[in-house]
Amino acid sequence: MGTWPGYYKKAEGVNVTDLDGNSYTDMSISGIGANILGYADPDVNEAVIRAIQDGVSCSLNCPEEVELSELLCELHPWADMARFSKGGGEALAIAVRIARAHTRKDKIAFCGYHGWQDWYLAANLGDTEALNGHLLPGLSPEGVPKGLAQSTFPFEYNNTEQFKSIINTHSDDLACVVMESIRGQKPDEDFIKTIRETCTEKGIVLIIDEVSAGFRLTTGGAHLVLDIHPDISVFSKALGNGFPISAIIGKAPIMKAAETSFISSTNWTERSGFAAALATIKKHKRTNTAAHINKLGTDIQNGWANAAKSANLEIKPGGIPPLSNFQFLNDSPPESKAFFIQEMLKEGYLASNLFYPMLAHTDEHVSDYLHAVERTFKKLRSALDSSIKDHLEGAPAAAGFKRLTS
Repeated sequence: MGTWPGYYKKAEGVNVTDLDGNSYTDMSISGIGANILGYADPDVNEAVIRAIQDGVSCSLNCPEEVELSELLCELHPWADMARFSKGGGEALAIAVRIARAHTRKDKIAFCGYHGWQDWYLAANLGDTEALNGHLLPGLSPEGVPKGLAQSTFPFEYNNTEQFKSIINTHSDDLACVVMESIRGQKPDEDFIKTIRETCTEKGIVLIIDEVSAGFRLTTGGAHLVLDIHPDISVFSKALGNGFPISAIIGKAPIMKAAETSFISSTNWTERSGFAAALATIKKHKRTNTAAHINKLGTDIQNGWANAAKSANLEIKPGGIPPLSNFQFLNDSPPESKAFFIQEMLKEGYLASNLFYPMLAHTDEHVSDYLHAVERTFKKLRSALDSSIKDHLEGAPAAAGFKRLTS
């Protein structure tokens, strides 16, 4: 062991087995944030297997679609209607299409990361650094129509003045404002108040992206506990605990605009995603998953800080507890992260500078992991005192959001 495995044979609970039979405890991103309950959760799997046995597609609609709509609107009393798709990026594209159809306007103001679609990457047309402050820098707009330049305008989270500047210039042409409810920092009260009041005054649709944050702070959207009042909200990832399902919920006068446009796909009515979402939401609420993962995330952030201090390293823990991260500071070169990953693999962990807790994680998992972090940080300190490049057994990971495909 020593290099990050590219493929898995089995994933169950918090355990991952690669194609060579090596077993790891996953203390990293938990299925890119999708597996909030744990891998192969038995309750979710049982619901999906039952759905498969009853048939996942038909000339008729499955009743689970209606049940999920009602449950999501019950969790979010401000919402009246729901539509469904399979992934977060396409769900956001649907939300933007609905907003444009409703307002009959084209331009978009946004902050945060919102996926791969043309409307989002258009921000980098003519300015390849426009998205650099929004989670993933350097996203290429190749293949995005150049005619979409100057159709989307990014602003920083909690930067009220930057938002006002966009409004002063483009408010007459804005169809919507798209923003994550939360990621690395809590929303400032004035920031949220200004956005909501401005959108109401100007007739702009406020879309809250809960693809990453949804179900981390409560059962439902993080906006429920952050006093954010959307017109549309979008969910995916944790909604189905790894099964493909995404939801767009919203106020009826706005959502009905979907009927004036063509928004459709055969697989959006496929049954297993609805079954997975219903089972996930019910178990999430029954087990108070949000409280559990917030506690573990807090313990991890404190543990990182203590381990770094003991090893005489400087790090900066950050993010909300259920989406935790840390950054190496000062004298730590870029290779520090690669060394940490390498040595944690030897300890039996899939681990990076990110940790997204799952219900399946226990206090014992956290304790054992933090002891391994302490040992690895001390090894890192020793490597930094010599030449860290001499201690690496492979090339550091490339920057950007890429998966191994060849």
